[in-house]
Amino acid sequence: MKKLVIIPTYNEIENVGKIIRAVFGLEGGFDILVIDDGSPDGTAARVKELQEEFPERLNLLERKGKQGLGTAYIAGFKWALERDFDYIFEMDADFSHSPADLPRLLEACSVQGGDLSIGSRYCNGVSVVNWPISRILISYFASVYVRTVLGFHIFDSTAGFICYSRKALRSIDLDAIRMKGYGFQIEMKYTAYRKGLNIKEVPVIFVNRKEGTSKMSSGIFGEAFWGVLKLRFRKFS
Repeated sequence: MKKLVIIPTYNEIENVGKIIRAVFGLEGGFDILVIDDGSPDGTAARVKELQEEFPERLNLLERKGKQGLGTAYIAGFKWALERDFDYIFEMDADFSHSPADLPRLLEACSVQGGDLSIGSRYCNGVSVVNWPISRILISYFASVYVRTVLGFHIFDSTAGFICYSRKALRSIDLDAIRMKGYGFQIEMKYTAYRKGLNIKEVPVIFVNRKEGTSKMSSGIFGEAFWGVLKLRFRKFS
């Protein structure tokens, strides 16, 4: 099995080297694709240094300016499909997603038959560490809102820690995905649901970043709110 972990970055110089080494320290041979949106702090330069140490397994895609989380992942998905990866993962650079959980997400697909698996903060209670209560409430009730409006039973629809099988990504028209920020995660999951794909949720513990700064904004939440309403009435072929 060929396995690729996609890590989008913007100003993650404090974390990127550590997360790369953590993923490569796992058994099973995960490759990495870092997609950097022109970080002024030298994130891409740090990745290039590490490419000398991991020339076969560490890849870098540099883009000009902040183009959005969704477009980064779409670019990464296409890159992975062109190179025949069997399983493609989404993961943050800041250790809010534990690299140790990657094999569990893989097992949910490769062994248990999932087309995609979600590292879920809410399928087994609330598993979030060091977030302010206001942030937890916003995130939790965002997923409640999505379930209510769209009528699909995913507990953590905004999760960004995911394993996609090649089959799942090939079945989705990636060029038709419209949301770029927070809503991208919802749109991908809902599209998979409408396509009849087998979605599994794997309980994980989400830990707030210790280094670097969050990229969340009110605009990202606004896109997700209105985007979910539009999804409700979109036709899927």
